[in-house]
Amino acid sequence: NLLFGSCRSVREFEKLNRIGEGTYGIVYRARDTKSEEIVALKKVRMDKEKDGIPISSLREITLLLRLRHPNIVELKEVVVGSHLESLFLVMSYCEQDLASLLENMDTPFSEAQVKCIVLQLLRGLEYLHHNFMIHRDLKVSNLLMTDKGCVKIADFGLARMYGIPQQPMTPRVVTLWYRAPELLLGTKSQTTALDMWAVGCILAELLAHKPLLPGTSEIQQVDLIVQLLGTPNENIWPVRLRLPTENGLSL
Repeated sequence: NLLFGSCRSVREFEKLNRIGEGTYGIVYRARDTKSEEIVALKKVRMDKEKDGIPISSLREITLLLRLRHPNIVELKEVVVGSHLESLFLVMSYCEQDLASLLENMDTPFSEAQVKCIVLQLLRGLEYLHHNFMIHRDLKVSNLLMTDKGCVKIADFGLARMYGIPQQPMTPRVVTLWYRAPELLLGTKSQTTALDMWAVGCILAELLAHKPLLPGTSEIQQVDLIVQLLGTPNENIWPVRLRLPTENGLSL
């Protein structure tokens, strides 16, 4: 409907309950009164915006409209509220997110279950990276699961296109526990490696039933990484010495 410049009204959807909050908006479970389909309705947050729709929301809408993959949450349409600045994203509904599942499980996932989950995550990520996108905020709470066990990557509020030449990007992205060491050391050149580091953290968390690197500050996060993997050197990480904050840290 965006292509033709017309949007349905949010009044055509019945909000059933609030199910969560993404990087840039509140999410509801809702029913489409025309099709009777259960969907996720994400209200775009406008709290501090004086000049219309936030750039982060426009970015998420633009990216999601281009993406169609079984392991990526589907943006079905955009609907409007009582005024044009009130926007809602209508997305495919998933019954669970992995963070809630982990929190409420008595026993950890089996290795076979973890393999199935991570394989689906990697398939979705391969599609993203093939289309020159990096998610930049992968974590268990941004991985949704249907009642049939289909995993979908969600919350693209921090996602970016990347290419050659690489454009500088802010290093303060990705939730701390899943943040790659080059981000912690201030790199502005971001690649698919950021997402792959987060996948490794997610894999370990699913197997161990607890976060792999639960730092409470950037300094402690670097320390936890060094404790786990050893002190980086020029042989295993040649670009380390060229990172902005490297000289200010003792590794």
